[in-house]
Amino acid sequence: MAISKQKKTELVAEYQALLERSRGMVLTSYSGLTMKDLEGLRRRLREVGGEFHIVKNSLLDRAAKQIGLNLPAEAMRGTTAIGFAGEDVPQVIKTIVDLSRETAALRLKGGVIEGELFSAIQVEQLADLPPLPVLQAQLLGMLAAPGSRIVGALAGAIRQVVTVLKAHSESEAAPAAG
Repeated sequence: MAISKQKKTELVAEYQALLERSRGMVLTSYSGLTMKDLEGLRRRLREVGGEFHIVKNSLLDRAAKQIGLNLPAEAMRGTTAIGFAGEDVPQVIKTIVDLSRETAALRLKGGVIEGELFSAIQVEQLADLPPLPVLQAQLLGMLAAPGSRIVGALAGAIRQVVTVLKAHSESEAAPAAG
């Protein structure tokens, strides 16, 4: 069924608004995805602050170009649905990648995060990264490790000096007592 020019204009404006307010997005092919799976994915994405929309490629491409975003041509072939992420981009990516691993009907095409293009393989690799709080804790541990080693080495050296001084003072006190 043909879409009227007015409807196309409205869709381009809607896509443009989604692109502008999203910090990241995952482009997928959804051929063969059941409505039940689609609704389940939408529900899971809403829980993590994301959205999932089926889009018309030519209109999405037009909206992207209007805001200065060039989407890869290979991502604009076939059926396209996009997971849009607000604040929690990694969780939205992980949710979509997990579902794509569960069902062959949802295939990754690529992604865009903060204007940077990512291939489908890179999107999968991003999904496998630990959550931000875990990465922060690991980084903090790495930064603290050298300091604790220095403190340990200094404490060991001080203990040795104290032990030598104590032994020396005891050896001088022993002849005086005898």
